Amino acid sequence: MTIPSLTLSPKGCTRARAGHPWIFRSDILSAPPELTSGSEVRACDQRGNFVGRGFWAVKSPIALRILTRKDEPLDDALLRARLIAARDLRKALFPKVDAVRLVNGESDLMPGWFVDRYGDVACVQHLSEGMEARRETLARMLVEECGVRAVVFRDDGSSRDYEGLVRHKGLLHGELSGPVGYHEGEISLSVDLLADHKTGGYLDQRENHLLAGELARGECVDTFSYHGGFALQMARKADHVIAIDQDADAVRRTRENAEKNGLKNVEARAANAVEALRALDKEGKKFDMVVIDPPAFAKRKEGLEGALRAYKEVNYRGLRLLKPGGLLVTCSCSGKVTTALFAEVIEWAAQEAKRPVQLLERRGAGRDHAPLVGVPETEYLKTWFLRAP
Repeated sequence: MTIPSLTLSPKGCTRARAGHPWIFRSDILSAPPELTSGSEVRACDQRGNFVGRGFWAVKSPIALRILTRKDEPLDDALLRARLIAARDLRKALFPKVDAVRLVNGESDLMPGWFVDRYGDVACVQHLSEGMEARRETLARMLVEECGVRAVVFRDDGSSRDYEGLVRHKGLLHGELSGPVGYHEGEISLSVDLLADHKTGGYLDQRENHLLAGELARGECVDTFSYHGGFALQMARKADHVIAIDQDADAVRRTRENAEKNGLKNVEARAANAVEALRALDKEGKKFDMVVIDPPAFAKRKEGLEGALRAYKEVNYRGLRLLKPGGLLVTCSCSGKVTTALFAEVIEWAAQEAKRPVQLLERRGAGRDHAPLVGVPETEYLKTWFLRAP
């Protein structure tokens, strides 16, 4: 079968040859008019030299997502091989872990396809037209190669708007009734894959949750706590942990998880986390560990200025709440907030709080969410462990 070809601008060629899979519509010089959403295409430079093969998008500003720089077919065999490679990597990295990011989109050379596995259930997101067009095929591969009994799709996030795709959620395979159980270390958790946030449990923070649990002591507070990922780990060694989240359902789940694990020292509160930080500061409360893990304050470039103000506020409050020698675990999952910008936020907060701050460790997403070198969009999470002497 003849694969249609399109022509990239010099800028697009440079980007593709450097290994970035995204080619924006402004860098497409010419394309066949009959291309449909998800079509396989060959990309060439203006001299006709081959650059790569990828999937075409009719609606998305990212007109082409390149899967290979070899002139090879993007058939089921290639997609299956990529899935098996991603699966085998996770097995090698986490042989005893029952919840893992199984496929991490661009990082696993499957741009626009994300899979989280919880036991024998897979929760998927299709964030590109190419993967959207192959959703049934990919679900079948998950069943055949990974042995899952059910495949849930959570295509109901705002990222779909950017791609021009409709928002929806449901089942692609099997049956599912009620929450699914999994573990983070010794803590037993549950998640409702059809009702909870995104793909369920924010597995990108799993390894950071565990480290916070190792370092916890005394009085702790976990803000933007969701289901208590940080709070429950800290509660294993701390005397008392306050977990704060605005979502009443998330607070209820934190309480259920605490009870399930026999943790009676977790106090889950339904409140606006920013307001709660201000209130605790005003009350003069002091803690041995403070966790700040907010949702993305900036999803688009337009919201960056406001996001930085919000990050400064919460980190300033967090530092003020620390006892001498206390630890601040502060996070940003906003891709637009770079490491350099986040460092500026922390420096400002320390100056305003009039406290010296030691940077113990810069961390990011877990190894199952490893970024792809040369694709900064895949390195979004910043989780820093700080100490205020």
